Amino acid sequence: MSQDNSRQSPVIIITGTPGTGKSTHAHLLSEESPVPLQHINVGEWVKERDLHEGYDQEWQSYTVDEDRLLDELEPLASNGGIILDWHTCEVFPERWADLVIVLRCDHTRLWERLEKRGYPLKKIQENNEAEIMEVVLDEARSSYPSEIVVELQSEGMEDLEGNIARIVEWIRAWRKDRGFVDGGS
Repeated sequence: MSQDNSRQSPVIIITGTPGTGKSTHAHLLSEESPVPLQHINVGEWVKERDLHEGYDQEWQSYTVDEDRLLDELEPLASNGGIILDWHTCEVFPERWADLVIVLRCDHTRLWERLEKRGYPLKKIQENNEAEIMEVVLDEARSSYPSEIVVELQSEGMEDLEGNIARIVEWIRAWRKDRGFVDGGS
């Protein structure tokens, strides 16, 4: 494990099956954090910066050029103060991550969320199976030290609020451990 102890703000990866609440969590965390954190929705970055090799009609998603993506994100990760929000995490180097949050959701609720998004049946089924089989959680656990991987439920507002409060406290402790003093509570 080789996290950069000179950074004043952490790199947090929020990952999970599509529909588990990654972007909602990341957005709220960027607002509630005791230090500035830039929310990077990686899927949007890929589209905005043309970091893909084309669009896959069958899966209704872009085929990401991972090398170009990592080249774009490297300077930001080196400086810290970012939240990377994406449905996968294993592509990000271990040295970047200070905390990896894996959001989980009951598969029935997840199915309903993906239907509301208008996902095709095949994509709903694939994502639902991935959630049931804990694919993203296993990926995180095999890619990062166990002490930085945290599994959180994301079923509703109560979970969201509790999760954000927990992550904010983690940020405060992370900074305190590195000798940074924050004002206020």
